[in-house]
Amino acid sequence: MIIGKRLNLEEFRAIVEGKAKIDVDDEVKKSVVECFDFLEDFSKDKVIYGINTGFGPMSQWRIPDVHLIELQYNIIRSHSTGAGEPLPAIYVRASMLSRLMTFLQAHSGVNFQTCRLLVEFINREIYPLVPQHGSVGASGDLVQLAHVALALIGEGEVFYKGERRDTAEVFAELGLEPLKMYIREGLAITNGTAVMTGIGLVNLLDAKRLMEWSLKASVLMNEIASSYDDFMSGVLNGLKHHSGQKIVASKMRQIAAGSRMLRSRENELYLGTEQQSFSNKVQPYYSLRCVPQVLGPVWDTMENAEKVLIDELNSVDDNPIVDPHSKTVVHGGNFHGDYVSFEMDKLKMAVTKMTMLAERQMNYLFHDRINGILPPFVNLGVLGLNYGLQASQFTATSTTAECQTLSNPMYVHSIPNNNDNQDIVSMGTNSALICRQVIENSYQVMAIHMIALAQAVDCLGAADKLAPSTRKLYEELRLLVPAFVEDTPKYKEIERIENRLRGGL
Repeated sequence: MIIGKRLNLEEFRAIVEGKAKIDVDDEVKKSVVECFDFLEDFSKDKVIYGINTGFGPMSQWRIPDVHLIELQYNIIRSHSTGAGEPLPAIYVRASMLSRLMTFLQAHSGVNFQTCRLLVEFINREIYPLVPQHGSVGASGDLVQLAHVALALIGEGEVFYKGERRDTAEVFAELGLEPLKMYIREGLAITNGTAVMTGIGLVNLLDAKRLMEWSLKASVLMNEIASSYDDFMSGVLNGLKHHSGQKIVASKMRQIAAGSRMLRSRENELYLGTEQQSFSNKVQPYYSLRCVPQVLGPVWDTMENAEKVLIDELNSVDDNPIVDPHSKTVVHGGNFHGDYVSFEMDKLKMAVTKMTMLAERQMNYLFHDRINGILPPFVNLGVLGLNYGLQASQFTATSTTAECQTLSNPMYVHSIPNNNDNQDIVSMGTNSALICRQVIENSYQVMAIHMIALAQAVDCLGAADKLAPSTRKLYEELRLLVPAFVEDTPKYKEIERIENRLRGGL
């Protein structure tokens, strides 16, 4: 794939998840080279932050020319101070792509060798060891990106072919040359929002897949309950002027097409009846009836997150900014991660609400006195002797509760540091990592919910009456987890379904 100055979400997915090989457009290469050449000439007789000054609160000290290359190495080595478990490879891959995209905007003043080596790392699946903890989100992801830079200069450790190895060994094995420091390579690589942006975009892809499963699960849930179908009505939902709600309702109508389990209010209640009480609820519980109103805001949140994150991916997010067009270098704070941090907080709240919806639907299935049609805990065995999915609900409930606690905002948890130079920060990477945990939790809850839905279909013997779309979902679930009567351990089956859900529709 030839990449230029802008990627969309699908192109990002193809490179990060699909591992498409990349190369840089020739015109973009030319603009990166021109930017470097301009900075090299412009910086000769001027004081420019991070090129011939110290960093952060030590920028008041000018650095002698003899030490300028050493300065760039020092920021990399001194900031490689992360702690905690290494980030999974997919997040490191996404982060390297995000850093590359900033450099391809041709306003960072890096030598094209930097871009070329990032391309090599992405194409050869070389992943620097990047610890989870270290970033306050301004000046960007200094610590985590320093670990990326450490690998680029041939030091530190990387993961290659699943093994954790010394970077120097991998370079020697592949015939790669370590990155040389030119004017500001060290600062340019470390000073930006690439890690939070990369993690954020992977989070978004995972959350969008969860949304598709939640829509299917919600239609199947209403089929099991034999709900009246007008809660999905285009007329009803069209009168609420929120695009997400209308899209959710429309998608649910498409999924439900052909169902013989959903009921028509017109056919049953509007033709005249003498009944004084109704065994089937005139209106079902909110976790069934209000799905468009609950998932609509979640949909809108994901759409906005996509816009913000894709804009960030394709932005210039370091400091200072080199502008060959106006023949100057400008200083500011494009490394500040507030946009990403805020979106990650909103996304994790949205995913938590989606998780809560699944947990409440699951409770409806398990609670025989509420649903009135299913045995307790969709138990196909002997009540009292067998327990169905009783204990699985404990897992789903506790995991949902953790999501609720993790949904407290990170965006407003700024702590001044760096001699108060960084007196207000974004905590964007923390926000992205917590969002990641919420999404992982949600997949676990959704996996249990899917098993419960399939079991409920069998309890009712209703598979033949389902819509083609939900019938296909039921059959796929049953290939992975057969119907069960006797009590058996469920942890492997939950993991099996979770892995399938992560693969998408």
